[in-house]
Amino acid sequence: MNVSDLDLNLLRLFNAIYTCNKVSLAADSLGISQPAASQGLARLRVLVGDPLFVRAPGGVRPTQRAERLAAAVRNALEILDLALADTDAFDPAQSQRVFRIQMMSDMGEDRFLPGLLAEMERQAPRIGLKSISLETLELAQAMDNAQVDFAFGYFPRLNGTRRVQLFNDRYVVMLRKRHPLLLRAKDHRVPAALLQQVEFVAVETHLDTLRMLKLLGLEHRLRLVSQHFMTLPSIIRATNLCAIVPDTTVSEFNRHDEFAYIEPLDLPLRNFTVSLYWSRRFEQDAGIIWFRNLASQLFARSPYGGKGGK
Repeated sequence: MNVSDLDLNLLRLFNAIYTCNKVSLAADSLGISQPAASQGLARLRVLVGDPLFVRAPGGVRPTQRAERLAAAVRNALEILDLALADTDAFDPAQSQRVFRIQMMSDMGEDRFLPGLLAEMERQAPRIGLKSISLETLELAQAMDNAQVDFAFGYFPRLNGTRRVQLFNDRYVVMLRKRHPLLLRAKDHRVPAALLQQVEFVAVETHLDTLRMLKLLGLEHRLRLVSQHFMTLPSIIRATNLCAIVPDTTVSEFNRHDEFAYIEPLDLPLRNFTVSLYWSRRFEQDAGIIWFRNLASQLFARSPYGGKGGK
């Protein structure tokens, strides 16, 4: 099949049937008759060489070929609709747009989503958010394909995008109050060699912390690799394990003054900048402009007001 043989209306019909699971409902959503929808589906089946949809209780269900096509068709239609839209007509108070955002981790969601949602309730009550989780290598292409609108975090290897810096942060070592290591640390600033005496828990989504342990020759001191930041407080509270985490994360976790921190001054990869990223393809889209201005107003600041709840 050659893509030049396809009628755009057939793609819209395919997407509608896939979404509605019923030809009659798809026809209604497109404003066409059911016979016209059935004829269009028959044409599409011939072009694709697959039934695409088979009868099922209450309607139809997609074939495996249709399942593979569905995401690509939907994304292509969304990109086309976005390109043809009047970008000057974006009204956040009325828009029902859904912004898809990538966070570095569950801690990123905890840090950014409450503030975003609270402000959107005021300015844009009908706009939605959807949190996406992709590997960094997939992220740039997903943003160019309109599968992801924004990424919050530190992505130094994310190429071909635009970004605005939100705040500077740095890594520190979080540990429980009364940890034996604190008896060896005269103050919070210590040499990284002191870390040879402790064991660690790390978070897989924060790859730089794993790289730090490798650069320090501490891989053999790693006892747990967790999928989630939000498990760290319970683990550190109950054990002598330490974690390399962003300074702002310690502040969030230490609201009840349960934890301590040390700051190895020669820690590799210690400093980083949290930014908001978006695709340069959609630089002039009014919705993208509105969201990035909102995020900048909410989060573009220095977070330092005392580390670790100090």
